[in-house]
Amino acid sequence: MDEILIKTENKMQEAINNMEKRFTSVRAGRANPAILDGIKVEYYGVETPLKSLATISVPEARQLMIKPFDKSCLNSIEKAIFEANIGLTPNNNGESITLNIPVLTEETRKEYVKEVRAMAEDGKIVLRNIRQEANNEIKKLEVTEDDKKGLMEDIQDLINKYNNIINEKLKVKENELLSI
Repeated sequence: MDEILIKTENKMQEAINNMEKRFTSVRAGRANPAILDGIKVEYYGVETPLKSLATISVPEARQLMIKPFDKSCLNSIEKAIFEANIGLTPNNNGESITLNIPVLTEETRKEYVKEVRAMAEDGKIVLRNIRQEANNEIKKLEVTEDDKKGLMEDIQDLINKYNNIINEKLKVKENELLSI
């Protein structure tokens, strides 16, 4: 019975971690190298993650600098950033690529808040699905009804705990997005 509880909590923690990763992809008007995480660059015919080909630094609060290990892939990196459609225009100076993060308008900030709320709701749906799986496993156990009921209550306590974590993280991200 403890095994089900531990497995369920691990799955819920993983769901929170995935939601946090998705949150980092939403930019808050500040430079964050995580917005480049999903970008793949064609390097000698192979799709390679950008962070494997270059160092990504934050020289200023609203600027990212990409310095490739091999300067011959500079144009490929620039092309990959354009194609990724992340709303940033790369500036290639022959040595590195600079990305300037524009100031967010109030309307854009509100759109990002909606996006983040949807991500949080997706996280809650994942938690509910995990709870459902755990409850189905509990129903198959050959233990007393009281033990089953107690374990289901423990699972419900877990989901309440993780829903509160999602709400806290959402509040922090919303404040980050709405602050100028």
